[in-house]
Formats: sequence, C-alpha cells, structure tokens
Amino acid sequence: MDTILVVNAGSSSLKFQFFEIAGAGIERRIRGQIDGIGTRPRLRATAADGAVLVDRSYEPQVVGDLLAAIAETRAWFQTLEGFVLKAIGHRVVHGGPDYTKPVLIDPAVLDRLATFQDLAPLHQPNNLAPIRLAMEINPDVPQVACFDTAFHRGHAAHADCYALPQSFYDEGVRRYGFHGLSYEYIAERLVEAAPDVARGRVIVAHLGSGASMCALHDGRSVETTMGFTALDGLPMGTRPGQMDPGVVLYLIDQKGMSSGEVTNLLYRSSGLKGLSGISGDMRELLASDDPHAALAIDHFVHRCALNAGMLAAALGGLDAFVFTAGVGENSATIRARVAERLAWLGVEYDPAANEAGAMSISTATSRVSLHILPTDEELMIARHTLALIRTL
Repeated sequence: MDTILVVNAGSSSLKFQFFEIAGAGIERRIRGQIDGIGTRPRLRATAADGAVLVDRSYEPQVVGDLLAAIAETRAWFQTLEGFVLKAIGHRVVHGGPDYTKPVLIDPAVLDRLATFQDLAPLHQPNNLAPIRLAMEINPDVPQVACFDTAFHRGHAAHADCYALPQSFYDEGVRRYGFHGLSYEYIAERLVEAAPDVARGRVIVAHLGSGASMCALHDGRSVETTMGFTALDGLPMGTRPGQMDPGVVLYLIDQKGMSSGEVTNLLYRSSGLKGLSGISGDMRELLASDDPHAALAIDHFVHRCALNAGMLAAALGGLDAFVFTAGVGENSATIRARVAERLAWLGVEYDPAANEAGAMSISTATSRVSLHILPTDEELMIARHTLALIRTL
C-alpha cells in the first residue's frame, strides 16, 4: 500500500504514524513511539484495530539519544511488509517569518529552519534531526515540514508586534504562537462536533506538558498566548510561561548567570517542575499531598483563567471553550477548576459529564458551551503532506 509516514521527534521521544493513501484521502494504519530515550527506552506500536505490533524495551545505553532511537525505529520499519513510502511529513515547531504553510524540504529549507533553533531549543533541533537522516538514507522520498507557527500567521499586525522599534519586527522579532497544528485540527473538528459554535468565538485550551490557549473566530486564529518563543503564556511542565523580561536581566546582571544557564533554567527547570520542586507532570502533582504541588496547581489554574479572560477580550465575548491535549483531555480536576474560574463569562459545567469525559461538559443553561476534543496533530500533518505531494 502507498503510505505517508508522519514523524514528531522530541528530546525524549520519537512519535510516528503510518497513513495509507486511500483514494482522495488517508487512513491511519499504524501509530507508535519510542519514548524514555536515555532513561527507560521502549518502542511500542499498534495497528488501526489496536493490535500490538511491537513492544520492546532497551537498555538506556542502547537508545541513549534521538539518533539511536531513529536507528532502532527504522530497523523495525524495515520489518513491515506491503508498505510503500511515498512521503514523510514532519512536525516542525518554528517556521519563523518565512513559512506560513507546509513546505517541501530541500537543503536550503533545512538550512533556513536550522537558524530558528535558538527560538525553540527543546524542539527544533530534534524536529530537524530525522529530516537530515532521511535525506541521506532516502533522498528520493519527498519530505514535508508542517509548522506549529503557521496557523497563527494571519493575525493583525498590532496583535503580532512587540512595542519595539520596527527594525526588530522586520527581522523577525514578533509574536508567532505555537501548537498551531493542534488548533487547526480542533477548528476543523468543531464543525462536526459543535456546528452551532464552530464559526463563533471559541477559546481552545491546549493543556499538556507544553500548554497554550488560542482564540478562534470563524475557525481562524486571532490571538494566542505564546509569542516569539514557546516560553510565553501559560506555565508548563518545565517552562515558566509569562514572565517580566526584567527577571532575565536580573538573572544575568545580578546573579551572574550565562545565556546558556538562563536558557536551561527557563526551558528545563521552571514551570510546574520548578515551582513544585517535585515534577512537571500534572498527574504526579495531583496525586501529591505536598503543599508545593498544590501551589503549582493553583498557579496553573490561576494563569489559565487570566489568559482565558484576555482571549475573551480579544474575541469580544465567548461562545465556546474547548479542552484538548494531555491534561485537557484527561484531567477532570483541572477542567473543573478552570471552568469554575470562568463562571463570570457564563460558563456552567456539568460535574457528572466532566467526570465521565463526555464530549460536551456544559449544562443546558450555560451561556458558553464546554467541550473535550482530543487533538490529532499527526492527522493534520498527513493531510498537509498528501495535499502538497499531489501538486508535484
């Protein structure tokens, strides 16, 4: 069968999915990942019917980094029969000022994307590594980059700029926003799941280890909480979210920290992990009776509520609120606490529906409808990849 491989590479995991090209569309055939890279590596994959295709653990030294994970995953790919690879689609977090839509990757594009690595150090280098390797191994297979920033590129100039001299904006210092592939999927899914509000004023909360919110109007992004980098907005697993830039000046000037030390602090040692001193995993914090865990959760909920108010102002009101991503889809506690803070907007949630994880969790009298919608970034990447290669 003719297939598209979708790759989403991170520092500790490599996610992949195979989609069959079926007529005018695509059908998912395999989904899997190798996670715990360098600590407890494990390769798992399932077929579309849920059947386990592989479940293999490794010693940490065997899969100690992303390149080793790619090699092991590729070796397993070669055992698959009947799959004819027609293209590879990649999630690339930062498209910078150049890329407003998916693009066919060539060496020049890859070099340009590498210049944005400092703007997304947790993601961009890992996103590009499998692209480089695939270019060497399968140079004739087209590869497509799909950007987390692209969905937000239609914002008004006054929403995207910082109050800095124009020259900085011209060279690319502006608000980009992220998680765009997730928001694009939710915008499309809402047309089926809640057609009465899909074209209205909607806030989508992508709450996971990385977290942000997006204001949609008529299915398009008009404002979002992240900016120039993926540090801004909501507190995250290991990133602080919105912070006075004077703190960075203080860390450098008064604490004597180097740029590298500040980068490590803000990307890897802050957020829920830094505030709690326990973990950046919301599941562990919710299970803990440590007061520092409670503080981190309180801070997260507080900032979610504040940013929701900001986005509601950008929309001029609110018709619907959607929870998605790992925390948003799976934590009834966080959904309830955020919903309670949004009562002033007309939000009323149904506790029973929320606990059950129903698609609709608002009451019949709520002025704002509440929804839980699982996101599917990989499906969006596959769709974009198919559309692009069919133009070749």
